[in-house]
Amino acid sequence: PRTLFPYTTLFRSEASLKALQTDYVDLFMIHWPGKDWDLARSIETLVALRDEGKALNIGVANFPLPLLRRVVEEIGAPISAIQVEYHVLLGQQHLLDYARQHDIALIAYTPLGRGKAAEQPEICQIAAKHGVLPSQVALQWLLAQDHVAAIPKASSEANQRANLQACDIQLDDADRALIAALPKNQRVVNPDFAPQWDPAEA
Repeated sequence: PRTLFPYTTLFRSEASLKALQTDYVDLFMIHWPGKDWDLARSIETLVALRDEGKALNIGVANFPLPLLRRVVEEIGAPISAIQVEYHVLLGQQHLLDYARQHDIALIAYTPLGRGKAAEQPEICQIAAKHGVLPSQVALQWLLAQDHVAAIPKASSEANQRANLQACDIQLDDADRALIAALPKNQRVVNPDFAPQWDPAEA
């Protein structure tokens, strides 16, 4: 349970490291913020994992900007990354601006909006112009941004290679203008226990 995070993380981390046959992980994150948890204690536990060398970096996921501010400014945690839903149909500009100011990487999950990004006529138009796949255009738009990484799912080697080839695409100003004009409030991951999102990016 999320409310037990401070009490169970250290124990689970030992088991996880043993299962992975490693002494540390590169990045350890809180996946979802809890609604009835002790935020400070949870973050302190996360920091302890870093201080003990079990995680080289620590981060949070699905934290809206006010909650990320508390973690960074009030608690003073050395957060290296924040993972959130981010794609051509969901803006995260406020969060991204803050992440850049504090040298925090923004990791975009669901970077294709569960297929919706590749269905947009504007994305298909750009793809046809460059002779590439619409999904590659949507990925390149993310990857070209400073402090942004993307983690698309790929069930086959062909899809993995296609995702990597997105790095070779060069979008121009006209392409970026088309993408900027798309709606930026199309969230596809919103479980009942999700926090209150930024109204401008909901």
